[in-house]
Amino acid sequence: MRIFVTGASGWIGSAVVPELIGAGHQVLGLARSDASAEAIAAAGAEVLRGGLEDLDILRAGAASSDGVIHLAFIHDFTRFEASIQTDARAIEAIGAALEDSCKPLVIASGTPALPGCVATERDESPSDGPAAGRGANARAALDMTARGVRTSVVRLPRSVHGKGDHGFIAILTGIARDKGVSGYVGDGSNRWPALHVLDAARLFRLAVEKAPAGSVLHAVADEGVPIRDIAAVIGRHLNLPTAPLPAEDFGFLGMILAVDQPASSILTRELLGWQPVQVGLIEDLDKGHYRTPVESALRSINSFFCLSMLSAMCFMKRRKSSFSSLLKPARFLSSTNRTTARIFCATLLPF
Repeated sequence: MRIFVTGASGWIGSAVVPELIGAGHQVLGLARSDASAEAIAAAGAEVLRGGLEDLDILRAGAASSDGVIHLAFIHDFTRFEASIQTDARAIEAIGAALEDSCKPLVIASGTPALPGCVATERDESPSDGPAAGRGANARAALDMTARGVRTSVVRLPRSVHGKGDHGFIAILTGIARDKGVSGYVGDGSNRWPALHVLDAARLFRLAVEKAPAGSVLHAVADEGVPIRDIAAVIGRHLNLPTAPLPAEDFGFLGMILAVDQPASSILTRELLGWQPVQVGLIEDLDKGHYRTPVESALRSINSFFCLSMLSAMCFMKRRKSSFSSLLKPARFLSSTNRTTARIFCATLLPF
């Protein structure tokens, strides 16, 4: 198959592309920048220059391919609603190009948080709150099954880990180093689902190859790793004590750490015969990937920082936290990026 991949040079996309090529597929990767184009070409894929706003290019890429994996998202969360709408238009353009073809379209989303319950593939995406927009886009993609598109949604967990990960775990490591203690919220029993990035890549490949139309898939290996256990490994590698800390001390991560959000993938494994084979989150942490200084990495993820600010809105209103408490982790970001994050919060929080 010839697979069109958006976000082909991103954290997950950079694992999906070699997975597809290794299975004998050809890959056409969307590249907005020269650096992305170079990375995609170096991985052995063909490059299609353009971005999510370039709808004619998206249509052409989809029409010239046997299937699409949509991983890209514009991470300008100072204009979050605009990013959601751009994503919606991109999905519609890709879907229209695949209409009545029965070709696959695979969309990335996130596992839902159901405190006290293990979320399954049958649980609905959130219809309100910060994640509602992307959930609506995923549902719109699933609705394209009625238009002759074999759509499926792959829901990703809180941690998609591996060497080079600059996500939540790297940020927690940076906070621990800065505070001199590896902390958790409450008694630390709240759980995060997790998956190694290489297992995620394999699931995306299986989805584009054979997921039935309308499938909702969970990319989960560890159903729920207690935050206390994550903090313990981080503390051991940094030679720091482990202790509970107020949620506010984690800035935008406080709300996420304070919610129990396990998820399972039993139905996905039964449907596609997928089995995670890589190490789990705790074992991966013990490899020391996150032990090196993360400040430079964090400076490169202003967009990720702003995304997490969306989740912080509800928490901030509930706890009456200040901007300064939410922005404590921002010391790792450049002054320009800190300003951007503050402007973003100041713009959205009144609503």
